[in-house]
Amino acid sequence: MKNMKKGFTLIELLVVIAIIGILSSVVLASLNTARDKAGDAAVKSNLANIRAQAELVYDEASPNSYAAVCVDSNVVSAVTAAATAGGATVGTVDAAGTAATAVCQDSATSWAVQAPLKTGGYWCVDSTGASKSESAVISAGAGVCA
Repeated sequence: MKNMKKGFTLIELLVVIAIIGILSSVVLASLNTARDKAGDAAVKSNLANIRAQAELVYDEASPNSYAAVCVDSNVVSAVTAAATAGGATVGTVDAAGTAATAVCQDSATSWAVQAPLKTGGYWCVDSTGASKSESAVISAGAGVCA
């Protein structure tokens, strides 16, 4: 009579565990890419919302001016949210941007806001209606995207 034991061998179990490990690492790598893209979408959305608020600030100023855009509480909140979504901090108003800061620059006639993206580069929105990706940081005193 043969002595047949039911069950899996140690080798079979180790092979299954190795396959599950490989598949989970592939899935996690894909999720990180998706998280970065979601962060970029949040940055773009927050900066796009600034445009409407900037126009409200312009209309409320007498005489009409964009000079107070970067100190408006709603704009500051949107810049902060964009910076957080992009993994950056908020820089000083009217200062040059850096790789790790979101900045807002305004003058009486124009404004521009730029924040770093998680996937690289920067997103810039300005008073001329531009909403675009840039490869360089915005310079101090720039009222429009480059």
